Order: sequence, then C-alpha cells, then structure tokens
Amino acid sequence: MTGASRGLGAHIARRLAADGWPIAINYRSDADGAEKIAEEIIAAGGRAAALRGDVTDESSVRELVAAATGQLGPVRVVVANATGPQPTGPAEQVTWQDHLDQLEFFVKSPTLLLAATLPGMKELGGGRFIHIGSDSFERALPGASAYNAAKGAQIGLARTWARELGAYGVTVNVVAPGWIPVERHGEADTAGYVAEVPLGRIGTPADIADVVAFVASDASRFITGERITVNGGHTID
Repeated sequence: MTGASRGLGAHIARRLAADGWPIAINYRSDADGAEKIAEEIIAAGGRAAALRGDVTDESSVRELVAAATGQLGPVRVVVANATGPQPTGPAEQVTWQDHLDQLEFFVKSPTLLLAATLPGMKELGGGRFIHIGSDSFERALPGASAYNAAKGAQIGLARTWARELGAYGVTVNVVAPGWIPVERHGEADTAGYVAEVPLGRIGTPADIADVVAFVASDASRFITGERITVNGGHTID
C-alpha cells in the first residue's frame, strides 16, 4: 500500500487490515505517521509493517517489495495510492516538467511497482493491482491540465495491463474517488460541491476504502480493466 502514512491511504490500509490482509505501509518521509498506522493495525490483531521507500525510484521500489515480502509474505495486492504536490495554473504556464512531475506518480511509479511484484504474482497464480485514480479526468477542472493528463494516462495504463495480465490471473482496476476531504484539506467548505452531488453529501474515506477492499477481495475475481468512480454520482456518463 503506497502513500499509506496518512489521509486516504491510511484509511484504506486500516480497512484492508480489517479483512485480514497483512499491510505494508509505505511512506517516503512521514515515518511517525506510518508507524502509528502499523501500531494501530497490530493492536487490533492484524499484521503490518511501516516501510520507507521512494516509489518513483527503481532501486527503492525493488528494496521496498523485497522488505514487504520478507516481513509479511508474498505480495498479492498492490494499492498504488502515492501522489505528490498537485499545483494548478493556467494552460499557458504549464511546463513539460509539470507534466513529468505528475507522470512520475501515476505512470512511472505503477510501472516500477508492477515490474517488482508481477513475478511473485505469477508464482502465486494471480493477484490484484489497484490504482487510486480521480474523477478529475471527467470533470476536466480548469487549471489542472498536468494532473488530469496524467490521470488519463493512468486509465490507459490500467486498461492495457488488464488485457496483458489476465492470462496470469492478475486483475488491474482503478478506483477513482471524487473529492474526499482528509487532513490536508483542513476545514474545507464543501457546500458548493455537495450541491452538485446526487446523493447529497460529501464522500468519506470509508466510502473509498470499502470499494478498494471489494476490488482486492475474491468477490471481484471477474472484474478487470475497469474504472470504478466513487463520488455519489457527481459525474455520470
């Protein structure tokens, strides 16, 4: 579970642990946060380890997967949740480096994680690769062109992998949240957003974590190449 020391990632980690999954809690800088989540899971009777690693660096990803395997057993499920800063700005000010910065997390990182975990999944006879996406791609929010473009690439990556990896019993899906306020949002004013949501409320981390838990489970065994949008109907195709 990448990017799991706080926010949405931490909620997903706790939810998967409740289902009995051993959880490798990846972090890059927030050691205290990751250790706290691991301690909570262990105190509740689960298995967890806080593991540092830069998921945009190839050697670091290999070391991360090796550590997870050594401490918790073979990797059956990857939840690619890690992200970085998401600056916004008008199109004419967006640079190629801005695009590369977003692709680092939503294309490069999953690519490195797949390369490091797929051999083990093949040996196990199957596995799950779950991207955490966003409904921002459909909403096409002005000022977020680099982020939206990378999220579009993430969808294409997942769909293609699903076709390639199905023969190995590996499913690949995207769980795409709407706006889910977490710690970094502070006391956000959600009224305007909620007014556009058919179900009439803001989403919660539990709404996302429950769907990720389903996709990770055997109940989703015949679902692959899908993008499951979890936003109360805010975007309906």
